[in-house]
Amino acid sequence: MSRRGRPEPGEAPVVTAQVESLDHDGQGVAHVDGKVVFIDGALPGETVQYRVRRSKPRFDNGDLVALLRASPFRTTPRCAHFGTCGGCATQHLDTAAQLAVKQRVLEDNLRHIGQVRAEQMLPPIHGPDWGYRDRARLSARWVAKKGSVLVGFHEKRSSFIADMHGCEVLPPRIGRLLDPLRDLVGRLSLRERMPQVEVALGDALDALVFRVMDPPTPADEALFRAFAERWGVSVWLQPKGPETAYRFHPAEGPPLDYRLPEFDLRLEFAPTEFTQVNPHINRVLVARAIRLLDPQPGERIADWFCGLGNFSLPIARLGADLLGVEGSAALTRRALANARLNGLAARVRFAEANLFEIDAAGLAAFGHFDKWLVDPPRDGAVALCKAIPAEEGLAPSRIVYVSCNPATLARDAALLVHTKGYALRAAGVANMFPHTAHVESVAWFERA
Repeated sequence: MSRRGRPEPGEAPVVTAQVESLDHDGQGVAHVDGKVVFIDGALPGETVQYRVRRSKPRFDNGDLVALLRASPFRTTPRCAHFGTCGGCATQHLDTAAQLAVKQRVLEDNLRHIGQVRAEQMLPPIHGPDWGYRDRARLSARWVAKKGSVLVGFHEKRSSFIADMHGCEVLPPRIGRLLDPLRDLVGRLSLRERMPQVEVALGDALDALVFRVMDPPTPADEALFRAFAERWGVSVWLQPKGPETAYRFHPAEGPPLDYRLPEFDLRLEFAPTEFTQVNPHINRVLVARAIRLLDPQPGERIADWFCGLGNFSLPIARLGADLLGVEGSAALTRRALANARLNGLAARVRFAEANLFEIDAAGLAAFGHFDKWLVDPPRDGAVALCKAIPAEEGLAPSRIVYVSCNPATLARDAALLVHTKGYALRAAGVANMFPHTAHVESVAWFERA
């Protein structure tokens, strides 16, 4: 049902709707006159008034105008920039309710896209709600008309940079640097040629990578050195692609690294290499995935999309023989270096391959594996799942699939369950990105 109000001249009418759920962008979902409406700022269970911002044949996008009945889980956003900054989407929803919504999103995707249901839903993994982001890419822009610099995340649905003076999801020691960064960039000669600052935090080092599209002058270099010393950070400069980033000041110091204490591991990384955004959740997620996989001494296990060894090395630590495969040669080199660092080189091997185009013959060339760990990017692992042999004894007996996209997980789950003979034993979410609609999850498949 809906009730349309009389619009002002030139305005879309105000419409009343009952909000049913949240979409993958954190917008409220309603049905009005048989059409799906995505309402920015609305929460499930609410009665709202909205105004259409954009109308398409199959759906509308709307902006919240008024709350007629608020959700009991609605809360006051902590960040002053919420609603403008596009970094967070759900600060207005209680964090416990955020977890419940994400679990529901996972279940709905498995049911509607994959036509599968997990035998067991695992308890959600959660951790700190604020100050959790150890990785971030901040945009920087010199605004000549205002004679000032903006540093921060993009505004919602916009290429403009939000006018930010702090960030609640970055650790406080980094969130407080937005204004000093604005001042620094504004004083550089290359301020119009420095589009981003990448944040990469390790256990013993805070790195800021400045994308410099022109060579810094001696005066610029002096400013970078002073900033690093004043704020206790390591300044890196990146003249071209990510692989060109280099430590500028201090020239020496501890490496960027993180630890997985449960497995007595230390993993080093470069600031532009992929690591998980949330180290607190990553430690728990790795432990859960390894428990589900249950690697045994002597088993041969594959870690597909292995990255720098985040799951590979815990598997090897428990005595299994591990092959890690990744599409990036730089990451496979890093994974091997981390294996050597932790005394595991004898148990691991790493290879480079395009897993988005792998076929049955390519998979067979790697040999047989007792179990798989799969941790793909958002596109999922459909080619890998299709390539699993149908013959009994050739397919892995167990697959643990770590996903950052519930839709592609559900698609791949349909392949594994309906065509490859697996049962979905368990699945659950991990709140890797609090206050966003991003759903990270882990699923356990067993050969039926």
